[in-house]
Amino acid sequence: MRHFPPRFFVLLFAFLLSACATPQLRGTGDLGLVIERASGSVTLVDTSKRAPYAHIEGLGDLSHASAVYSRDGRYAYIFGRDGGLTKLDLLEARIVKRVMQAGNSIGGSISQDGRIVVAQNYTPGGIKAFDAETLELLSEVPAEYAPGKFSKVVGLADLSGGRFGYALFDGGEIWVSDFSDPHHPKTQRYPAGIQPYDGLVTPDGRYYLAGLFGEDGVSLLDTWLPAQGARKILENYGRGEEKLPVFKMPHLRGWSVAQGRAYLPAVGRHEVLVVDADTWKEVGRIKVKGQPVFAMARPDGRQIWVNFAFPDNSWVQVIDTLSGQVIKTMEPGKVILHMEFTPRGEHVWISARDDNKVMIYDTATLAKIGEFAAKSPSGIFFTSRANRMGF
Repeated sequence: MRHFPPRFFVLLFAFLLSACATPQLRGTGDLGLVIERASGSVTLVDTSKRAPYAHIEGLGDLSHASAVYSRDGRYAYIFGRDGGLTKLDLLEARIVKRVMQAGNSIGGSISQDGRIVVAQNYTPGGIKAFDAETLELLSEVPAEYAPGKFSKVVGLADLSGGRFGYALFDGGEIWVSDFSDPHHPKTQRYPAGIQPYDGLVTPDGRYYLAGLFGEDGVSLLDTWLPAQGARKILENYGRGEEKLPVFKMPHLRGWSVAQGRAYLPAVGRHEVLVVDADTWKEVGRIKVKGQPVFAMARPDGRQIWVNFAFPDNSWVQVIDTLSGQVIKTMEPGKVILHMEFTPRGEHVWISARDDNKVMIYDTATLAKIGEFAAKSPSGIFFTSRANRMGF
């Protein structure tokens, strides 16, 4: 019988241990995460298997959290409400690094080349740029719109050429900061209107739009021709009509472009606005069950899925873009906070916060095909966002 030296067994044990720690060999194109807002944790998910595969804790206050991805989809950057910025490795299912960069923050973005991660902050008002590899602070732009006055920043979106567009809620302006030299950003300012509350960029990256809370309308900036300044569109959609109390601000980041038309949630109204994406003029309105929060298009543009603010926040409606009609009204669960389509749109995932679950629907049959447990789930973010401008 052959005898092995003790060192052999030590090396064998070390090899087996390292093999067990090696992450599963896989791509990242069908992965994603679900924010668990009440517990400061995330559940990592596989959209092909329609199931979770890992759970990560220790991410702080995720009550208004969002995520962006590295270009290869391996790393997620989580922006917490407490100002925490956390880098996650989706393959190794672990926290790579976490920094506390502000006192109150509600989101962020990643540059076109994937090298810079930018956080938008309420306190202190402004944006901060970080190296995507190390999370080293590169520079910051305080949102000082008047001497000694700082604004909450909202609607941060990546633009071409290392630029970022964002809105100043208190300052009533749209700013565009160029981080071509990440240590010395240059910023241009454009008057926008009263209290811009959120912003978005069109899929081609050309137009930046900021919704206005303090007045009817939307402010639009052509980022290819910024010298023209921002102009108002949709100024008359609520003119002369009684204003309703706003229970939750719409999220323009979930807007939709389909068949050459944009679908936008109307502030404080039970309507989705339909806008010609060439002229930016209103061409219709679709009556819906409540005040829309998200109006999100299936990737092929055939459907718009809408969820709502309180007291209708347990409902979802589906709009067919050919007919312009609501074709399905459903009540998937208690307090529907977010929806996310799989990359090619065959399924949509829906978070039901108060039911502590995520549900999966087939978008062709509109039937539920699966669900799994999650702790107070809110935002759902798939790695397909890594390849989309403004997401």
